[in-house]
Amino acid sequence: MAYCLRQVGHNDAEDVVSEAFLIAWRRRQVLPEPPLPWLLVTARNPIADSRRRYARSVSGDAQAARLLALAAPDAVGDAVTRRQTLIRALGTLSTDDREALLMIAWDGLTAAQAAQVMGCSTATFNVRLHRARKRLEAAADETAVRGA
Repeated sequence: MAYCLRQVGHNDAEDVVSEAFLIAWRRRQVLPEPPLPWLLVTARNPIADSRRRYARSVSGDAQAARLLALAAPDAVGDAVTRRQTLIRALGTLSTDDREALLMIAWDGLTAAQAAQVMGCSTATFNVRLHRARKRLEAAADETAVRGA
C-alpha cells in the first residue's frame, strides 16, 4: 500500500492494491518467495494506467507535498528540518530516481528485489541507486541553501 500511495495517491492506491492482490490470489500456486517484489511488479501496470488517466506528470512541488503528507513526524529540531529538506529534494528528482531510493529506504527491498521490480539487473540497479543518491544529496544541498 505504501508503494502505491507514493505512486498514485490515496484516490487510486486502494484500487491498485486490490487489483494486484486479486492477480496474486489467482496465481497463488506459483507466487515466488518472498512475494513483495512480484506484487510491486504486478502493481506497476495498474499504476501506469492510473497515471495515464490523470495528470501525465506531477510538479515537483506537488510530489514533495504528497511525500511530506505521507511522512510520519519524528523528533523535533534539526532532524525534522533535515527530513523536510530531503523530502522536498525527493520531489525534484525524476520518477525513476525517486522510485529507486524509496524502494530501498521505505519499502525495505534489497537491491536484487528492487532490480526485479524495475526490470533490470542488480548491477544496473545498484548504479542507478548510487546515481540517485548523489542527485538526492545535491538536491538536498540546493534545497537547504534556498530554504535558509
